Amino acid sequence: MTKLGVVDSVQAAVPMPSGTALLAALARNLGRVILGQPTAIRWLIASFAAGGHVLLEDMPGTGKTTLANALARSVDATFKRVQFTADLLPSDIIGVSTFDPRDQAFHFHEGPVFGNILLADEINRASPRTQSALLEAMAEGQVTAEGTRRTLPEPFFVVATQNPVESAGTYPLPEAQLDRFAVRFGLGYVSAEEEVHMLAAQGTESHPLHGLAPVCSLADIIAVRHAIGQVRIADAMRRYIVDIVGATRGGGALRLGASPRASIAIQKLAQALALIDGEAFVAPDHVREIVVPALAHRVTLDAHAQFAGRSSADIVRETLAKVPMPA
Repeated sequence: MTKLGVVDSVQAAVPMPSGTALLAALARNLGRVILGQPTAIRWLIASFAAGGHVLLEDMPGTGKTTLANALARSVDATFKRVQFTADLLPSDIIGVSTFDPRDQAFHFHEGPVFGNILLADEINRASPRTQSALLEAMAEGQVTAEGTRRTLPEPFFVVATQNPVESAGTYPLPEAQLDRFAVRFGLGYVSAEEEVHMLAAQGTESHPLHGLAPVCSLADIIAVRHAIGQVRIADAMRRYIVDIVGATRGGGALRLGASPRASIAIQKLAQALALIDGEAFVAPDHVREIVVPALAHRVTLDAHAQFAGRSSADIVRETLAKVPMPA
């Protein structure tokens, strides 16, 4: 199965599905700035193309914000960034009406949520009330402000970041909000050789990020999302997804299993991965690849598993290993 980054090696005699070449170009553009992170780039692009949202959870300085900025610069789209803090209000995200004395009327001023790509930096530093301002936007592509429903631009994509080790002054994301994210993953540290290349790239006056130019338009992304829906997925593969998600609801080390929204997310992400790989159909490897980043943040461990120091990712991997693959 062809992997992202080597799509160009596919033989010219084999026509690639529509959108594969564009996603490969997007990956190459991101790879110019984000060194040594092919998997993170692959999952970010898959989520963006599938219409999901991404939660990047990792240590400070690993490139979470840079990855989101690189995506925004690679797509000719409206990019907004919000630094989440304890005093941030819902109106700071959605928008607010102000009174204009010239016409004696209130006018609504759109907040940063009215953009195509929204970077919610350190999202867990805002209060639950402010975090909830994103729930409707992420699930339905609209917001309700002052009793009026307002449609967000298409596409609408949220990249949120948070630090998993710094708990002072933070608010844990509730399960309902975590369920809105298609995937959660981290970047981790790159190898020593790649870090040396990073130092060389950033040793000049200009950051590599500033040299990125758009490689696709909003119309291209919308077309790719349509193409993802055309990637074939067999009923047996759908059953495989349902069996995996259903296995998380069987108790054991899990107090709360994944919802049907997880099944829908895995199907779309698997179709996106297949398109990235130049495949016309979803294979079991596409499903298995994305299960942990798509499910681990949607399940809740019971008290015994937490005290034992087990992680939700470990439990999901164990669950995945128990579900038989389709023949």
